[in-house]
Amino acid sequence: MAKLPSFLPHTSLPAVNGGVAIVTGASSGIGRATVAALAQLKASTHTGARSSTHTGAHSYAPDRIIGTSRNPDTITDPVDGVDYLPLDLADPASIDEFAASALRFGPPTVLVNNAGESQSGPLEELPDDALHRLFEINVLGQVGVTKKILPEMRQRGAGRIVMVGSMLGSFPLAYRSSYVASKAAIKGFAFAARREVRPYGVGISVVEPGSINTGLSARRTKYVDLDGPYGAEFTTMLKNLDNNEANGISAERVAEEILKPITAARPKPLYATGSMAPVVFPLSRVLPTAAMHWLINRKHGL
Repeated sequence: MAKLPSFLPHTSLPAVNGGVAIVTGASSGIGRATVAALAQLKASTHTGARSSTHTGAHSYAPDRIIGTSRNPDTITDPVDGVDYLPLDLADPASIDEFAASALRFGPPTVLVNNAGESQSGPLEELPDDALHRLFEINVLGQVGVTKKILPEMRQRGAGRIVMVGSMLGSFPLAYRSSYVASKAAIKGFAFAARREVRPYGVGISVVEPGSINTGLSARRTKYVDLDGPYGAEFTTMLKNLDNNEANGISAERVAEEILKPITAARPKPLYATGSMAPVVFPLSRVLPTAAMHWLINRKHGL
């Protein structure tokens, strides 16, 4: 495939349509909402009702949709029209097996790296094995899947890759250091790789949601000695975090944001939604870093 002119930073990328859309972590939350949104686009091709949702966008509808789960057999409410495949991001062999299976469905046009885990705790008390596992899943696993799918997109001259991050990757919060670092790391991979793949018609973007009401608080992994030196502050932070998420945006709203870089002719590096993102990001450009850190921690009772 001939390269696009690399000296033109605003060159439109080739539109993607058809092919296979892959969404990791599709059994619940943002992943499930995303495969549901893609399934609606797929169904609309049969009615002729396809339309873009924002200015400067093109229509997109996949021929096949693949969602992943560690154990697809346990999914109780699968989305119609979605093929579910097993994937454990902490297991390189699982990534290899998944990629081989997924590529048999047809050429991939879209990859949404959504699967991940959450983790909270003071840095001093985070177990080493828990840190390693978090980075295996939230960073190395996502990069591993991308490395398997990207060559197919590059060779065909078109593709969109979306990394689902978190606004905490841009605005760190105390007692979330490991999670913050993992989301900042995946954003770094994405931002650097954008320039590598753009000449081949592939776009990479990061979507950073703020507080999301997906019930994550009930399954959050916590590492803290509540009777130790950090216990009281950690409890305060967690109470405020859970309250913010209970009043956060829906997974469906995040899925709408994920569709934007997929359909955009010129995908932006970063998309953000929720937690007053349209205010917070511009504010961060004019306030000192220390002031932004104070505001974020203050919002969480610290």
